[in-house]
Amino acid sequence: MPTLNWIGKEQIINHHNDVPFRVLERKYSFGDCRDAARHVPTDTTTNKIIHGDNLEALKALLPEYEGRIKCIYIDPPYNTGNENWVYNDNVNSPKIRKWLGQVVGKESEDLSRHDKWLCMMYPRLILLQKLLSDDGAIFISIDDNEQANLKLICDEIFGANNFVGIFSWVRKKKGSFLSKTLRKMIEYVYCYKASNSDIEFYGENAYSEKWQPIVKRTNQQKKLIMPSNLIETTLPDGVYDAGFRGKEGTGVEFVNSFTVKNGIVITDVNVLGRFVWSQDFFDNELKNGTKISLSNKFGFNVLRFNQESKTKTPSTLINDQNGVGTNEDASLDLQRIFKSGVNEVFQYSKPHSLIEYLINMLCKEDSHAIILDSFAGSGTTAHAVLNLNKSDGGNRKFILVEMEDYAESITAERVKRVIDGYGDTEGTGGSFDFYELGEPVFDADGNLNETIGTEKIREYIWYSEIRNEKLGIRNEDDCDSQISNSSFQISNSQYFLGKYLGTAYYFYYEKDQITTLDKAFLNTITQRAEQYVIYADNCLLSAEFMQANHIIFKKIPRDIKKL
Repeated sequence: MPTLNWIGKEQIINHHNDVPFRVLERKYSFGDCRDAARHVPTDTTTNKIIHGDNLEALKALLPEYEGRIKCIYIDPPYNTGNENWVYNDNVNSPKIRKWLGQVVGKESEDLSRHDKWLCMMYPRLILLQKLLSDDGAIFISIDDNEQANLKLICDEIFGANNFVGIFSWVRKKKGSFLSKTLRKMIEYVYCYKASNSDIEFYGENAYSEKWQPIVKRTNQQKKLIMPSNLIETTLPDGVYDAGFRGKEGTGVEFVNSFTVKNGIVITDVNVLGRFVWSQDFFDNELKNGTKISLSNKFGFNVLRFNQESKTKTPSTLINDQNGVGTNEDASLDLQRIFKSGVNEVFQYSKPHSLIEYLINMLCKEDSHAIILDSFAGSGTTAHAVLNLNKSDGGNRKFILVEMEDYAESITAERVKRVIDGYGDTEGTGGSFDFYELGEPVFDADGNLNETIGTEKIREYIWYSEIRNEKLGIRNEDDCDSQISNSSFQISNSQYFLGKYLGTAYYFYYEKDQITTLDKAFLNTITQRAEQYVIYADNCLLSAEFMQANHIIFKKIPRDIKKL
């Protein structure tokens, strides 16, 4: 496979490992929870707007979101050479130049603007790839200046086999003149999936028949409650016992027995399967008249009727025929939202309809998907997510990251007005939390930064311990039921972090005193486990005793992984 080399690549290729873990400090909440002075636990996925360098923000998101983001959309600088825009489009802003000097060194003085752009993008794409779920995909807007370079580094990071395609977006109604004879009207959206597994994009139909399965090979099982008298079936009349039926990966498990009469399921049925639909989406489809059938035609499956409007294959040409607007439409949107002053900052903002189209293509049938935009700009991606949720009753979540000073005055402010309504546009409802990047977990000497608080340190220790094991588990049922979304637990012991795959983890840490792992501490442990990993400052237990009792001691801070 062809690879791309540039000045600075050797220094930048593993730079994501050197990016410090910083904590996220919540400043305020807005929307449905704006009056609640609440703490947001790490095992919930709320909407987030983060102000700070997106490289450090992406690293900060890993403990909670690694392998969980369904859809990523980014609109990075196009590297056109224009230095008048506030988000300096030739990657020559003081922030980026300072960062390049620190990471690449004196060699950065010889970098061309293309070298600088590649150095800026590469580690960010690495971290974005880590955040994607197995059934996820990333969409990247770009133009002619860097599209060829983007393709090569994305092939390297995401894998050439995971390249989905290039969407061509009609960005202007009249176009812009590149020369006296050439008018530019098209920009591109590159799409890569996260893994070699198949991804169902909205509209693609794997079967020619009018019925299509809604059970597919997804990451985890979901439960659907199928209401009585609304589900058609080709099964003969009679009573069907609870149990699994069908083929592995596409079959379903009936939690309770059910009765069929005259081709209709006449009792409520709880069904477990690898559904691409959530319960909310399922209920909404039934309300809208979508037909659902229970059949053994595809290995005993739940099917939906393929209405013509739901089988249109997405086009690689995105224009007004798809209901997608242009840069001009985006400018009008900003003018309606802010009245004045913003279009001078965002001359080439994307229309929210474009991002809605892309998100809908991937998350139409996943009403709980998480969508990330790490080059948030004016907040268009949040606008798109909120619109989609309002249109179908979904509960998709957004995470925005913006490094510039307008993160609150424009990015967050736009989202506030979309939630509450602006002009004659009705509000979408919703909420978000606004964050700033806080201090790093480790200080300059490599010791724990105690100023961030014990709970933030505990979160980091938990993540550092289970992340490698977690990434190897693709079935949530394989995880111990005590934990949810890989977040640490509070138990009767203030030092207990959680239990995972038979191992109980303890972080015996006190800010102002030395802790010692001894038999007295072991007497405080009530959690039964096959193995124990215990962090402390010192250990008085013998190696033979620990081996016999399946105890692993880890010294603070020496044995804490720096990820």
